[in-house]
Amino acid sequence: MSSYGHIRDLHKKDFSIDIEKGYEPIYEIPSEKKELVANLKKEAKQADMVWLASDEDREGEAIAWHLYEVLGLDASKTKRIVFHEITKSAILYAIENPRDIDINLVDAQQARRVLDRIVGFELSPVLWRKIKPALSAGRVQSVAVRLIVDREKEINAFKSEEYYRIVSKMQPAGSNTTVDAELSQRLPDEDAALDFVEACRTAKFTVGEVTVKPVKRTPAPPFTTSTLQQEAARKLGFSVAQTMMVAQKLYESGHITYMRTDSVNLSSLAINTISAEIKQNIGEEYLKVRKYHTNSKGAQEAHEAIRPTYINEHEISGTAQEKKLYSLIWKRTIASQMADAIMERTNVDIDIDCRKEKFTATGEVIKFDGFLKVYIESTDEDGSDNSSETNLLPAMKKGMTMTAESVTATQRFTQQPPRYTEASLVKKLEELGIGRPSTYAPTISTIQNREYVMKGEKKGEPRDYKIITLKNDKISKKTNTETTGMDKGKLIPTDTGTIVNDFLQQYFPSIMDYNFTARIEEEFDEVAEGKMKWNDSIDKFYTKFHPNVDEVAHLRLEHKVGERILGNDPKTGKPVSVKIGRFGPLVQLGSTDDAEKPLFASLLKGQSVNSITLDEALKLFDMPRNLGNYEDADLIVAIGRFGPYIKHGSKFVSIPKDMSPQSISYDEAVALVVKKREEDAQKVVKKFEENPDMEILNGRYGVYIAYKKKNYKIPKGVDAANLSLDDCLKIVNDEASAPKKTVRRRTAKK
Repeated sequence: MSSYGHIRDLHKKDFSIDIEKGYEPIYEIPSEKKELVANLKKEAKQADMVWLASDEDREGEAIAWHLYEVLGLDASKTKRIVFHEITKSAILYAIENPRDIDINLVDAQQARRVLDRIVGFELSPVLWRKIKPALSAGRVQSVAVRLIVDREKEINAFKSEEYYRIVSKMQPAGSNTTVDAELSQRLPDEDAALDFVEACRTAKFTVGEVTVKPVKRTPAPPFTTSTLQQEAARKLGFSVAQTMMVAQKLYESGHITYMRTDSVNLSSLAINTISAEIKQNIGEEYLKVRKYHTNSKGAQEAHEAIRPTYINEHEISGTAQEKKLYSLIWKRTIASQMADAIMERTNVDIDIDCRKEKFTATGEVIKFDGFLKVYIESTDEDGSDNSSETNLLPAMKKGMTMTAESVTATQRFTQQPPRYTEASLVKKLEELGIGRPSTYAPTISTIQNREYVMKGEKKGEPRDYKIITLKNDKISKKTNTETTGMDKGKLIPTDTGTIVNDFLQQYFPSIMDYNFTARIEEEFDEVAEGKMKWNDSIDKFYTKFHPNVDEVAHLRLEHKVGERILGNDPKTGKPVSVKIGRFGPLVQLGSTDDAEKPLFASLLKGQSVNSITLDEALKLFDMPRNLGNYEDADLIVAIGRFGPYIKHGSKFVSIPKDMSPQSISYDEAVALVVKKREEDAQKVVKKFEENPDMEILNGRYGVYIAYKKKNYKIPKGVDAANLSLDDCLKIVNDEASAPKKTVRRRTAKK
């Protein structure tokens, strides 16, 4: 029987921690689990032996302990078993080697749960009072947001500097092949670039030093949770949560080992089967047995890296996503036990008789492909496979004359720091020692769900760049245009995220300190190893944290946190400010101290509390705009909580992102109203004059009944268009009186 994850937890709405009793957690069985727990109790009493087989990490150990406690299990009739893969041999081995519940692992999980509850429960009300209701803070999530906010501040402070990159197509004497060469240094500006290109017109080019040296490339270790998330993002375009969901399915189907691990270790059995696979299907010369060791603190060497359970299964049946992720894991695992790739790299210096700079040409030849035959690791920069193609150079010797067919100087600009992707954020969190394999995906989901961070789409700005070319003894200049600053799918902080982050950094610096957060994780590791009492770790934190919370909660601040005063309205002389309101960023015209109430306007998409100007803010008060009358009703343009819209009679029509509410014309507004009317007409399958509340509508998931603001399924095989009012009422009444089903959702943990 499955417990479907935890069967009890801290009460959702109460603090649920008894500070006086050594931070003892107060657990409850949630209402949706009570029936399940009753069934488990009944079955456990009748069983000769109860086997607790939850996952082998801290969360799994805690699930086993909660089951033992809540079900009142008898120690003599209870066995705890763990396995790293769902295969017959692994499960039989686990059954032959049962163990007791590891209370140290349970305590480490409790310590994390209690500490996170303390931080969230005590900090969140401070944010509600000082910024806006419904905000939350978290020990790991707030630090993750800080990383993204800090990076955005770096980008905003970044000043791009120009430089010129010089490349040349050159031909060795007596050869009809060309060589791509690049100047070994950048030139600072157009004058320097023009001066250099001009010198090349009469320059003599000769081959200088030619160096040939062997180069080895070594395969990456097998996957951990973090590296799997990163590589699946680069190669497959998966989000972190998507990778974990697909990996969970692969694990449950018995295709891969446990997917929450920070170990790169492979078992002897796995290494032997991988070695046999390589010898048999790739070639003995490709085999090189490697034993990887994990450097990260607290890593469980007894655990394994993520690998296929059966190496001889090159492919699996399943969804397209499952097949792709399995293939990635299989290739990476095989490659980790393969020989180095051997290359021969040739570097050729090309001297210029009238200049001290040199051109350089580089060629690479693969002498032995080794692991590259199976797998090439990607990087955050390229987002795809690194090319394994060879770049051949013709034979060149020192002193040989070279002819420049062309020399091109292209204006380039230094690049701003890159925004984080989900995968590169995981990599950074791991580098800093913040979080553990089980926490990366939930943390990234949380900061997006809380709307502190969003996956942004920056359109970018057009930018001109100059190209100077020397060809056929003539120098030409031209200007091209490129788009710069464009970002898609990168993590960008929202105004709320930035303001919450700045507030927490100012008043709770220890919580936001990367080193502090990493140290806490190390303490949890010590608890898991039995070297530290979990209550001591919590007490050390709480005795400093709680007084700090009290102090900040009672601070009287002159302005609302994050509020910016933009200036005064030229017409009324009233102050204009921006801040975070109950429903998001807004502009305020006037003061709460005035007899006349202040006016408020929501910011438009793309506008920010941190950068909006006084003029832009004042334009928001031009709303609502009355464009005129259409079909005996006014066309009103306004901005609401969910963005700009047109109100026509009792109907509301959203204004598309590419239209400005300030400049939309009468004709454009009418076209949007007519289009919405046509869409709504297609949506209605049937109406009933005798009961206007009853409608049969066509939705994204098919035809359904809408009645008094509730939706009802139409049974399969029923022709919706021929339903009478009585038929519809019967369907509504039958569904309303049917007993409610208990939905048991499978949690990420088993």
